[in-house]
Amino acid sequence: MTQIARLLAANEAYAAARASVADANPTRRLAVITCMDARIDVFAALGLHLGDAHVIRNAGGRVTDDVLRSLALSSHVLGVDTAVVMQHTKCGLAGVTDETLRQLTGADLGFLPIDDHAAALRSDIAILAATPYLTPLKVIAGFVFDVVSGEIDDIVRWERPA
Repeated sequence: MTQIARLLAANEAYAAARASVADANPTRRLAVITCMDARIDVFAALGLHLGDAHVIRNAGGRVTDDVLRSLALSSHVLGVDTAVVMQHTKCGLAGVTDETLRQLTGADLGFLPIDDHAAALRSDIAILAATPYLTPLKVIAGFVFDVVSGEIDDIVRWERPA
């Protein structure tokens, strides 16, 4: 059976038994920005359920233009007021350079490598806090998920002044 056939077969079972969530607004008014790494089960790691949060994933769990675009909609249209940026240990973007990643991929992109999780999280949270159209965000946190233990380190927090 091909990968696509497996996905479609699994979907048949899922569709027959799935819990329906009618509202696109996340019930916990939460967005989680995290890495695309397949070892991270975002919902299980954070005690979330379907409908609780928006999950935005990309390489490294970094704040990019597309993350800003998604958060603009999430916060203004869908009621999100809290964001978590969650990076992780043993990330493929840790300890490499943009130049190395350009050579490996052939893509002339800024990959936002991570030299230091705390510094990267502080930088990304500063971007979110300073983005004028993200004023609905009241609380932003930066976490590092340990892919071995499953534990989360709470690295940095920001709250919008009242």
